[in-house]
Amino acid sequence: MNRILSSKWTKVALFILCLIPLAILLWRVYQVWRFSTQDLTANPIEYITHYTGDWTIRFIMITLTVTPLRVIFNRPQITRFRRMMGLYAFFYGSLHLTTWLTLGPGALSFSGMIDDVIKRKFITIGMLAFLSMLPLAITSTAGWVRRLGFKRWQKLHRLVYLAGIAAVIHYYWLVKSDVRLPLMYGAILAILLGFRVVVNMRKPKAPAKRAPQPSVQTQ
Repeated sequence: MNRILSSKWTKVALFILCLIPLAILLWRVYQVWRFSTQDLTANPIEYITHYTGDWTIRFIMITLTVTPLRVIFNRPQITRFRRMMGLYAFFYGSLHLTTWLTLGPGALSFSGMIDDVIKRKFITIGMLAFLSMLPLAITSTAGWVRRLGFKRWQKLHRLVYLAGIAAVIHYYWLVKSDVRLPLMYGAILAILLGFRVVVNMRKPKAPAKRAPQPSVQTQ
């Protein structure tokens, strides 16, 4: 198992696997454009927006699953896939945002986009989720780890928790009626974050440093 997880071909295969949702979407777009099918439903823009949003949340969840898997199965090699999963979350989040900016109501004008962000709370919280992922994508390289130092870099990348919470709330506020999927994502997120809380509580605390005792001088 360690050999498989450490293999570069495993990473290549996983990279290609993560592109499958995009390939499916492009195929459906082609089918609609070439054969006028209903592969994107009666509202293609809404379908593409929801599709890319769903995969953004899924990749955030997958990214947060890496640590529990590493701890439970004692496989530190799994950690090498976390950055890729996080970057794919940002990638599909960027597609989600781009669809709204270019095809949705925000495409009308810059002022229309700003009005949407301010007046529609599900868009406001969705923008927060995206902006939370932005510094994570920028600082995902080894060079940034060296520049920031590992501890500061690690603290910065805890923004993924905020991104996950904001993304689930965004989805919940968006759907309005059938909230089963956002509630399912919320439950998964609660389990993943709860696991981290439990692990941190069970970590042995470092012994407190004892104050130096004053030396006793003999008369």
